[in-house]
Amino acid sequence: MLIGHFGLSFAAKKAAPKVSLGTLFIATQFVDILWPFLLVFHIEKVAFTPGYTKMNALEFLYYPYTHSLLMGIVWGAVVGIIYWLFKRDTRGAIIVGLCVLSHWFLDLIVHVADLPLTPFGEYKMGLGLWNHVAIALIIETMIFLTGTYIYATFTKAKNKIGKWAFWALVILLLVFNFSNAFVSKPPDSIMVLFVSFIILMGLIISLSYWVDRNRSHIK
Repeated sequence: MLIGHFGLSFAAKKAAPKVSLGTLFIATQFVDILWPFLLVFHIEKVAFTPGYTKMNALEFLYYPYTHSLLMGIVWGAVVGIIYWLFKRDTRGAIIVGLCVLSHWFLDLIVHVADLPLTPFGEYKMGLGLWNHVAIALIIETMIFLTGTYIYATFTKAKNKIGKWAFWALVILLLVFNFSNAFVSKPPDSIMVLFVSFIILMGLIISLSYWVDRNRSHIK
């Protein structure tokens, strides 16, 4: 799942208004941001297997330190505590931590049975909707649009940047999601995946911080 995570970030802003949208984007995508670094250092493993699922050529061979349920709980606690140490915002820290943990549960919907429960066992889970393209896209788009609607009605633009940058971010995420499903090809190497993913996340997260700075809460 991709934009479904961002949809949850948008919605979480209402629950934690003091937390920047960019920080919420980082939280829901934290394990995916960490994942390519562990690939580069050969701690986790992925294979590029065209046709592995109908939507995704990535065969996740080994990624228990980023994508197991237990480590989702651990990373959620770590990131939440780090946020609290900087901001002293207990409510925000709890929401940030839950956003990190939410990644596993949203991935559960679309992944085939490759999501481990712990780094120590062999049991894996996944409902496999990546093999049912239309259903997967409908569910993920609904999650994203619901979150976007919550954010759009809970905040208002301070200026033109707050309006147009917000819609640019929404359109960028929708276009990327559908192009990833129908157009994109698997990367040529781990390093290509690493560089392209970090650039993409950097662009999306930077834009989300910019958007949020130019919008305010509706009280």
